[in-house]
Amino acid sequence: MTTLTDRTGKTVPQVTWPTRQGDEWVNVTTDDVFKGKTVAVFSLPGAFTPTCSSTHLPRYNELASVFKENGVDEIVCISVNDTFVMNAWLADQEASNIRVIPDGTGEFTDGMGLLVDKSDIGFGKRSWRYSMLVKDGVIDKMFIEPQKPGDPFEVSDADTMLSYINAEAKAPASICVVSKPGCPFCAKAKDDLKAANLPFEEISLGKDATLTSLRALSGKETVPQIFIGGQCIGGSEELAAYLAK
Repeated sequence: MTTLTDRTGKTVPQVTWPTRQGDEWVNVTTDDVFKGKTVAVFSLPGAFTPTCSSTHLPRYNELASVFKENGVDEIVCISVNDTFVMNAWLADQEASNIRVIPDGTGEFTDGMGLLVDKSDIGFGKRSWRYSMLVKDGVIDKMFIEPQKPGDPFEVSDADTMLSYINAEAKAPASICVVSKPGCPFCAKAKDDLKAANLPFEEISLGKDATLTSLRALSGKETVPQIFIGGQCIGGSEELAAYLAK
């Protein structure tokens, strides 16, 4: 396996990425992304792959407001994929807080010393999984996954990065709203959460889950059911009482 390089203290590679924005090709340079800004970067083997889609990107997206409160101007995801794939993945993930960079040729990743051969699983040259904090183009800190077989995911996660930036920073509790279309009580619960500036994920009955799933999770059959930090708070009235505290 290629020896992985820690470039802490060095400048990021100077690269121009062709990106597709709408119906136009737009060249994005390293300076466009990093100059004069504090940027949290995470890089991964591929869009639409399991760990990247289920955990790595979603958690950075979820914690974006906390990163911003702690001095991070932007969160960037870099992967050795083309711009169409990266744009489709971002849309599929509904990760509006993340900027994706398509390092399609691997030039940036190679310059980072983290381009690895994943031909054994049909990928070809891809990025090793890592994260880094970049300040005005200079790498302040890197978290490179350990060099072991497979796709380790131990240190490049959003919580590790946030802890480095501010060990006292508190991540908000994860919130999920189980709802169904046309339910006025569901709409009120979601409006209350938005008014409180609390991000949440919505599970819609009939689309994402069934009544059986709701019954198994909460023991109830009415909607909405709001879950906060692993606990079922209840419906819209219970949520209002919870927020009032």
